[in-house]
Amino acid sequence: MEASLARNLMSDEEWAFFERFILAVRAPNGRKPINHRLVLDGVFWIARTGAPWRDLPDEFGKWSSVYRQFRRWTLTGHWEKILETLTESRIVPDALQMVDSTVVRAHHQAAGGKRGTPRQGFGRSKGGFTTKIHLRVNAAGLPMRTDITPGQTSDYLGFDRVMDDNLPEPVVLLADKGCDADRIRAELQNRSIRPVIPMRKSRKRRVGLDWHLYRLRNLVERCFNKLKNARRVATRYDKTAESFLGFVDITSIRLWIRHLST
Repeated sequence: MEASLARNLMSDEEWAFFERFILAVRAPNGRKPINHRLVLDGVFWIARTGAPWRDLPDEFGKWSSVYRQFRRWTLTGHWEKILETLTESRIVPDALQMVDSTVVRAHHQAAGGKRGTPRQGFGRSKGGFTTKIHLRVNAAGLPMRTDITPGQTSDYLGFDRVMDDNLPEPVVLLADKGCDADRIRAELQNRSIRPVIPMRKSRKRRVGLDWHLYRLRNLVERCFNKLKNARRVATRYDKTAESFLGFVDITSIRLWIRHLST
């Protein structure tokens, strides 16, 4: 008998969490609702292995059906809503937050999406054909907000995207020198947020830094490392920005669930 390719499937506790957000609604054509737990396991399998959709094992169902359901959930902002619910619950401490970014290489087969590569979050940087993931995490090192931009995009733009939300405000925000700008420091102070950001070498007006607090920024680095255990996040195979960001959000949600279950 052939060994099953499906491992590390959802636990009953994890499915109980997702079931609250995923309703088995009949499709517009009147077909019987699909097994959403099996579909989710199929999506998680793709995220973990980085395999092409057509290589999805038959035990998860028809690959095209799983893919279409993934796209429906993604285009309706389903994953983002779940991540926002977790963040707004304030289950874990969030007085201390961090922002950072990382560049991931895009596979050459990811090119060719509609509306051109810049609109789909692709860019050219020192790493070649790349996408940049921007991340905002809490004191437990769990993602609060994610976004993507072309690989060569400045961290200033990424900062604006992940901080421009109605999420719980931090008391202290850690960031690297890529976010060292007078505009950013002034904005944080206007929001009663203490910035802990090292200075660029070119800065004329010197600013002090609490190095003891800044050492905690390794939490966001470790978060990126955990996210990249999902091969669909570590290397970008998706042509569309929505699908790639969807996999980033899915992996982020699973980090939350594993943290809360320990």
